Formats: sequence, C-alpha cells, structure tokens
Amino acid sequence: MITGILIILPLLFSLVVFSLKDEKWIRRMAVTGSVLEFLVSLYGLFLYSTQCHCQLLLNIGWIESLHISFRFGLDGISLLLVLLTTFLTPLIILSSLDHPYRKPSAFYGLILLMEMAFIGVFSASDGLLFYIFWEMALIPAYFICAVWGGNDRIRITFKFFIYTFTGSLFMLVALIYLYLHTPAPHSFEITYLYAAHLTAPEQIWIFAAFFLAFAIKIPIFPFHSWQPDTYTEAPAGGTMLLAGIMLKMGTYGLIRFVLPICPVALKEWGWIALTLSVIGIIYASVIAIRQSDLKRFIAYVSIAHVGLISAGIFALTPKALEGAVIQMVSHGINITGILIIISLIEKRMKTREIPQIEGMANRAPWLAALFMILLLGSIGLPLTNGFIGEFLLLLGIFERNVWMAAIAGMTIILSAVYMLRMYQRTMLGKLREESPEISDISLAEAVPLIPLVIMVIWIGIFPNFFLQLAEPAIREIMNLIHG
Repeated sequence: MITGILIILPLLFSLVVFSLKDEKWIRRMAVTGSVLEFLVSLYGLFLYSTQCHCQLLLNIGWIESLHISFRFGLDGISLLLVLLTTFLTPLIILSSLDHPYRKPSAFYGLILLMEMAFIGVFSASDGLLFYIFWEMALIPAYFICAVWGGNDRIRITFKFFIYTFTGSLFMLVALIYLYLHTPAPHSFEITYLYAAHLTAPEQIWIFAAFFLAFAIKIPIFPFHSWQPDTYTEAPAGGTMLLAGIMLKMGTYGLIRFVLPICPVALKEWGWIALTLSVIGIIYASVIAIRQSDLKRFIAYVSIAHVGLISAGIFALTPKALEGAVIQMVSHGINITGILIIISLIEKRMKTREIPQIEGMANRAPWLAALFMILLLGSIGLPLTNGFIGEFLLLLGIFERNVWMAAIAGMTIILSAVYMLRMYQRTMLGKLREESPEISDISLAEAVPLIPLVIMVIWIGIFPNFFLQLAEPAIREIMNLIHG
C-alpha cells in the first residue's frame, strides 16, 4: 500500500499545482506535496525496518491476458533510491523558489511529475511497468529543459531526447524478447524475467540492448556527448533533477536487470563495460580541469564520478556493489548541493565563468564554508559520505582486476585537483574591483543546503545504516549472478 501512496501522492499534487493560478499558492503546494512525499517515504523505511527487511509489495491486476500487473516493491536498494528522490525533490523546489520562472504552475507541476516517475522506476517489479515509468520521466525532463533552458535549449534538448529515447527502444526490444522466453505463463514480472531461458548468445544480445539504454542515461563513455550540453543549458532545478536523481535510473537498471539476467554475458563481455567506465573516469576528469563554465565543469565531474560507480557495478563483487549503492546516494546529495551553490554564485556574480569569479569567501564566508563541506564530500575525504563509497568501490574493483583498480583510483587524485582548483579560483583570493556587491547566504537560501551538509557528515560517520539496509538485496543479486 505504501508504494501506491508514494506514486499517487506526487501525481495528485502535480495536478493541483497545474490547476492553480496564484504563484504563492503554486509554490506552497509544490513544497507541501514534496515534503509530504518525503514523510511517507520515511514511514516506508520504518515499515521496512520493522518487518525485518521484507519487501513492501503492491500488486494490482492490469492486462490479465498477458499477465501484466501494477506490481511495485521496495527492497533495500530501491528504498534507498526512493528516499534519495523524496529527500532531494523538496530541496530542489526550495532552492528554485527565488527564481522568477515564467509559468510557475507548469514548472513545479512537471517537477512533481518527474518525482512520481522516478519513484515508479525505482519501485517497479514488472519489466513493462519499469519501461513505462522510465519513459514518463523523460517527458517532464524534456519540457523543463526546452521551456526554461538557455539560449540553445531547443537544439540541445532535442539531442538529449533522441539519445535517451533511442536507448529506451533497445530496452523495450530486450524486455519483449525476455517476456517471450519467460516460463509459462509468460509474464513481465521481474522474477519471471530472471528465470527466462536464454542461451549464451541470447544473453549477449540482451546485455548489449540493456547496456546501451542504461549507458546513455548514466552516461558512460562514449555515450555521454548529450550530457554536458544538457546540464549547461537546463535551468538550475532541471540540472539538479538530471544529475541528482535521473542518472541513478541508469545505474539502478544495471543492478536490477543486467546483473541478474545476463550473468554469462557479463563474465564474457563485462570487461568491455568495465573498461569504458574506467576510461570515462580519466577522460572526464582531464576535461573537467580545463572547463571555465561552472555548470559545464560539474557535468564532466559527474561523468567521472558515475564512471566509478558503473565500474564498481561491472566488477561483480559484493564490496563493489555495496560501494556503488551507497555512492549513488552520496553522489546525488553532493552534486545537488554543489549545483545549488553554483546557482547562488551565479545569482550574486551574474556569471558562471570561473575566471570572472574570485574572492567570494571575503564577503560570503558562510556560503564558502557550506561549499567546502559539499566539495570535500565529493572529493571523498575520510569521514564524509564520498569516502565510504569510493573506498568500497576501489576495494571491490581491486578484487576483480588490480590494474583497473589502479587506473580507477586516479579519480581520487584528479578529483582533488579539479575540485580544489575550482574552489581556490572562485572562493579565495581578492575580490575584483569590478565585482558586484556580494551578500552572504541568507537563511532562506541556506535551508535547502543544511540538510545536504548534514547528510554528507552523517553518511561519512554512520555508513552502516545505509549499508545494512541494502545488504540483503545485494546478497540476493550476487546469488543470482553466481547461482
């Protein structure tokens, strides 16, 4: 029942927001709906914990002749990502309230629709349902970027749509093929998909189709070219949704579908995906160092960080998979916080160009302090959230391949180089004479940042809560891989 409420609640609030005319009430209802959704997800966490980590299931018949149903379930992995989604969405909305978006009812209504689609993706226990929500998430993302994006938004958003929609078609073909090879009576239900009778060559083709769909969404090198442009042109809230939540759909899909369904193909060809992920880490890190636009810089930072996550997934070891899950949560928190900071910098300096921003810490010390904490989490400093995930990921990759771990480990050095260099150039030094008057962060601006900063420290000091939550589901997936 709780999963049904999690999906219906943002849908209902989005419809209310779409129908409102008064901007004050639009914003109030958007915040109220997203906060209520977070509270419901916390109640779901309580139920899951008190039921000894038993899945929270909902099953309602839909197309009975094809054995397709509205089947949703939350295990430890999906619950963590649902919590991440419901935690970040109200903070993204709060950070957007001082932006004068035209047609605010459409903007905030689309955000709530995206939240519903994200919840559907992370909780769907039916392959066709997963695909439907996967596509539903693309529609509001397209309009948010196309309507409220930058000057080149139409061309860039169209490219984003074509890339992701093409990958989705390959996934649909793979799901239909799997459905026809499930035990009788055929079903899209996920346990049936896991039990599909596939030969080794068939697994390879299914792996290729799924990998293409998920690699584009993450993105993994060389399927990343849509991402820097889209992140740069999208409005601030849209970039946060894409980077903080949407790309986790791809890594979640790898864990939920590719690993259990294609174990033979992974053992034969998974090294290619692992290699591409590691190449992406180095490639994106080197390019990030040379960026001058803050949002474009963060786009390449994100490619490097999710490259490590996908490398851990393809390492096929329990430790790497644990690291991938907790790093998905940590990356969402860190990247959203940094993007909020970037929007505050742009608001004050009227630019995102790094060479034109200098010495902000002199006038905005609290802004600089919050920025530093989020930045250290992204670098992976011990006792921050990024350290736990990176350590487990590199340890798990090391168990698979020493050389891959050594190359992937370069992300620690390169991340410190480009992040600290960016911080030094923007926050430290002397203010330019031509710089506008700069105020420190206000209480209203700090409200969405403070919970993110708390999570950076909490996950770094108390990671066991998150690791133990995901452990049963990870153990089940590893049994399917090696069973």
